[in-house]
Amino acid sequence: MIQQTAATRGMQLHTKILLGLAIGAAAGITANVLWRESQTIAWIVANVADPVGQVFLRLLFMVVVPLVFTSLVLGVAQLGDLSKVGRIGAKTIGFFLLTTGFAAVVGLFLVNTFRPGEGLDPGVRAALMQQFGGQAAEKATIAETNGFGIQTFVNIIPRNPVDAAAKGEMLPLIFFALIFGVALTRIPAEAARPVLKVLEGVSYAVTVIIGFAMRVAPYGVAGLIFAVTSRFGFEVLQSLGWYVIVVLAGLAFHLFVSIPLLAGTMARVAPLDFLRRTRTLMVTAFSTSSSNATLPTTIRTAQQEFGVPREIAGFVMPLGATMNMNGTALFEGITVLFLAQVFGVGLGLQQQLVVVAMCIITAVGAAGVPGGSIPLLVLVLEMVGVPGGGIALILGVDRILDMSRTVPNVAGDILTSLVIARSEGYDLVPLPPDDDITVLERGEEPIGAEPDPL
Repeated sequence: MIQQTAATRGMQLHTKILLGLAIGAAAGITANVLWRESQTIAWIVANVADPVGQVFLRLLFMVVVPLVFTSLVLGVAQLGDLSKVGRIGAKTIGFFLLTTGFAAVVGLFLVNTFRPGEGLDPGVRAALMQQFGGQAAEKATIAETNGFGIQTFVNIIPRNPVDAAAKGEMLPLIFFALIFGVALTRIPAEAARPVLKVLEGVSYAVTVIIGFAMRVAPYGVAGLIFAVTSRFGFEVLQSLGWYVIVVLAGLAFHLFVSIPLLAGTMARVAPLDFLRRTRTLMVTAFSTSSSNATLPTTIRTAQQEFGVPREIAGFVMPLGATMNMNGTALFEGITVLFLAQVFGVGLGLQQQLVVVAMCIITAVGAAGVPGGSIPLLVLVLEMVGVPGGGIALILGVDRILDMSRTVPNVAGDILTSLVIARSEGYDLVPLPPDDDITVLERGEEPIGAEPDPL
C-alpha cells in the first residue's frame, strides 16, 4: 500500500506513519464515496487491509508480557538494598505515583470537560457500534461481573503467575513482577546479577521487537484506517483534531503549570527558573522521544543546572526513566476516554477510577522508548470494554504526541530529584561545567538501562 522508494527510505518513522494514515484515509474515503457497496472493496478490506493491520496489532500484543515483567523487575532492582535505601526509595516511588496520578486525573478532567470523542455523526457511531458492539459488550460484561471491590485486590495476588501471564491478566503479573524485583534486592549480589543480566537481555530484545513493530506501523495504520474509512467515510476522523488539542493542552498544563509550581513550593526553585534551566533537556526529550535516550542529559541537567548530589541523581534518574511517566499517564487517560466516547462505551465514576489506577500502573510498566506505552494502552482499552483495534485511530498522530509526552516525563524526573534532595537536607548548589561527571560518564551504567531505539 506504501511503496518503498528512495524518498520514503530517507523519511523519519513518524513521517512514514503520518503518510500511512493519510494514504489509508484518502483511499478509504475515496472508496467509500465512489464504491460504497462494491464487493471488490469488501474483499480488499477482508483479505488485505485488515490482515495487515492485525499483523501490526499482534506484534504489539506479543511483547506485552515480557515488556511489563522486565520493565518492572529491573525498575525495582535499581533501588538496590531496600534496607539501606528504603527511605529514599519509598519517598521517590511515592512522589512518582503522586505526580503520575495527578497527571492522569488532569487528563480525565479535560477529556470529560471537552468530550472530543463525541464529534462523530450518530450514524457513524451506530455503524461502529454495530461492528464492534458485540466485542465491547462482552468486555463490559466481564468487567461488570468481576466488579471492583475487595475481591479485586485479592485477585491481584496470582495463584500461578505463568498462568496469569498466559491469560493476559496484567494486575497479577504486575504484582508478581514487583515482588520478584524486591526479592532480587534481598539476595546476595552475585546471585542476583545473572538474573538481572538475563532480564536486561530480554529488555533489549523487547525494545528491538517494539522497533520492528513500529517499522510495520505505517503499513498497519494504513490498512486499519482504510478498513474503517472505506466503511464509514471521512466522518470517523473528524474528532481526531480535538483529541490532539486536548492531549497537547493537558501535557502543556502539566509541564508549564503543575511541575513548575511543585518545584517552587516543594523544592524552592522558582517556576520560571526551573523552566529556563531545563530547556535543553526538554528539546532533547522532544527530539529523541525516549526517556532512556535522554537519561545522560537528565543526570547532567540535575547535577550541573540544579546542584543535585551525584548519589541522588544517580539513584532517582535511572529509576525515573523506567517508572516515572507523568505525560504517559495523562495521555493514556485521555486516549481511553476518547476512544470510549468514539465507540459509545459509557464509563462511570467507578470505571474511571479504574482507568486512573491502570494509567498509573501501566505508565510505570511502560518502556522508556518510542511507542513503549502503546501495547499497554491496548490492554487498558480492552479492560474497560473498548475495542483494542480502535487504537488505530490515534496511531497516525501518536508520534508527535509521544514526543510531547516525553518532555513532562523527564521534567518530572528532575522535579523528583529536587524534592528528594531537599527532603534529605542537601543544599542545591549548581556545579561548574568542568565538574559535571555523571553516573554514565564514569562508566557505571545503571541496571536495566535500555539502548537507544533503532
